[in-house]
Amino acid sequence: MKPFDTVLVVDWSAAKTKSARPQKDAIWFGLARAGRIDDLQYHRSRIAAEHALSDLFRTEVAAGRRLLACFDLPFGYPKGFARQVTGSDDPLVLWDWLEARITDTPTGDNNRFEIAESINALFPGPGPFWGKQTQSAHPGIPYRKTGVRFPGFAERRETDHLARSASSCFQLAVPPTVGGQMLTGLPVLARLRRREGVRVWPFQDWRDAPVVLAEIWPTLVDRSARASGDPIRDRAQVRLLAQAISRLPPETLSRLMETPPVAREEGWILGGGHSGVLEDVLSSDMPLTPPRLKNDCFALPPGVDWTPVDDALARLRDRLHCVVGREDVALSEAGGRILAADVMALRDNPPAPNSAVDGYGFAHAAIGRGDQALPLVQGRAAAGAPYSASVPMGYAIRILTGALLPDGVDTVVLEEDCATDGDRVAFEGPVKRGANTRRAGEDVTVGQVAVAKGTRLAAPQVALLSAVGVEKIAVYQTLRVGVLSTGDEIVAPGATVDASRTYDANRPMLLQLLRDWGFRGVDLGHVGDDREALKAKLNEVVSGCDAVLTSGGASAGDEDHVSALLKEAGSLADWRIALKPGRPLALGIWQGVPVFGLPGNPVAALVCTLIFGRPALGVLAGEEWRAPVGFEVPAAFRKSKKPGRREYLRARLTEDGRAEVFASEGSGRISGLAWADGLVEIGDAAREIEPGDPVRYIPYASFR
Repeated sequence: MKPFDTVLVVDWSAAKTKSARPQKDAIWFGLARAGRIDDLQYHRSRIAAEHALSDLFRTEVAAGRRLLACFDLPFGYPKGFARQVTGSDDPLVLWDWLEARITDTPTGDNNRFEIAESINALFPGPGPFWGKQTQSAHPGIPYRKTGVRFPGFAERRETDHLARSASSCFQLAVPPTVGGQMLTGLPVLARLRRREGVRVWPFQDWRDAPVVLAEIWPTLVDRSARASGDPIRDRAQVRLLAQAISRLPPETLSRLMETPPVAREEGWILGGGHSGVLEDVLSSDMPLTPPRLKNDCFALPPGVDWTPVDDALARLRDRLHCVVGREDVALSEAGGRILAADVMALRDNPPAPNSAVDGYGFAHAAIGRGDQALPLVQGRAAAGAPYSASVPMGYAIRILTGALLPDGVDTVVLEEDCATDGDRVAFEGPVKRGANTRRAGEDVTVGQVAVAKGTRLAAPQVALLSAVGVEKIAVYQTLRVGVLSTGDEIVAPGATVDASRTYDANRPMLLQLLRDWGFRGVDLGHVGDDREALKAKLNEVVSGCDAVLTSGGASAGDEDHVSALLKEAGSLADWRIALKPGRPLALGIWQGVPVFGLPGNPVAALVCTLIFGRPALGVLAGEEWRAPVGFEVPAAFRKSKKPGRREYLRARLTEDGRAEVFASEGSGRISGLAWADGLVEIGDAAREIEPGDPVRYIPYASFR
């Protein structure tokens, strides 16, 4: 089957024209492409909805997109009804019969009750249509269902029984008014199906048609609709059902569109009896889009001048949240990804009691103190080849590591502690009950959280999830971080330069950091000291990024255009942080995307990125806030530090475990970054450091 590019779900209504304000029990359109909702429409009247449908069909065909248009009304009546009304079993003949008789107006006035009354006159006894707004109106229509007959056909179709809760095609009033929806909706479908390229499932050959009309029932995703919290459930249902159908693999959708022979006359509910499939594709594969950060999320309190490092980190931690959606991936492809939900164990690990060693197993109750000798049963227990019989009391069995404990065995003695002649085994007692065995679930029990949400998966987590039977997991989409260099003095490595120009070290450094951290670095190139060019570049690239790192232009000088643009956008928080190297950190929001304006000096850019960027980006990506792990080591240097600023020195450990620091503290000395393997952090207060004094050392690896 050729896949559908677009899925439309329509919740139809037989009610009169509604107000301009969106409300329930009205006509709603949900349009999805590639599993995401593309449009959500409210229509006040059936006339307006029909015009919108005609335009949509025309647009999709012209664009070369294949459309599956689904409607919340039965496409057919129970087997036998159409013949008694039209003389034909073809349900499309009945569509045309109704289209020739039903009238409708822009105000919603129609003659559906009169037509239903005329159909009832074709049958003996009361019915089959029943239900009306007042007892005195339309004497040919029973007020209640009591006594109504359905001569020559059933009240419900086979698909209605399969869907369990679908309502009767003959109920005209008192919700649910499915009968009224059919009488007002089928004439519209009759006109739409006459358009070129439109086919009706399952009545016609629809496999290659550009537009396919299908019957659905939005209540199939009612669980998700109720959980959505949308006060207008019709709106939630069309949105979620359109998404669910759009996400189904073509082979799954094709299977759901297979129907029994009776469907060629009665119609069929797409997905009827398969609500679980649709709910599952929503719950497990819904690319939830978190809310964007607010423009003022980085704002500092009035009067704040210098921001201590700890205060700055606390503010970031409080104001950031995950900004990426989620997706399902196979565990085999999940290394390095961040879990979007807790993963529960699907089985115990170990799944059953087994031996931890090669040795001999027996019932502990059969032994005592002193030397022990037990006869051996024939055979052995091995991993993957269990011993199927029971081991009698007072007997032992040869057992290998990982083998399931046979019935009658609860204790194992290590092979090296035994002597055997092939018929008996001897060892020294006493032996502790349960020795050298593993209990079922002693590692992880079924239903227990095996790995928690927010964990970045490495080899150990992949091993654990594999052991407890997990094949597919929900992960966050990989954070896309744009990296942009600014400044007229910057040129790309390899370019011809004079002494006034500098090769760009920041952008390659930051892109490599992002790769090391498991994020997707997006190279945004370089922009000179041109405010309009920088603005145009941000406008161009921001839609493809979840966050942006810029270097240079973050202070308050004439050429600090990053700060100036963020200020114009009303989102600048010019954080003057009390740290060295560094100090200026321009934080802001550009079209909903957080921008971290880093200093231009490479050493300061790296330190600010490690200390502030790493934990902040982790939260944006779905991780928990991660503070780097440091530890105290003896200093291999002298340092006199003034109060007021926290300092980070490029450092590395000596062979005897002391921290030595780079000879220069200059922010332009990039060689010190390559020389070091971490940072020494010195607190805000004044300090005199002598060799041997304890200092806090943070290895670069701690930021991964």
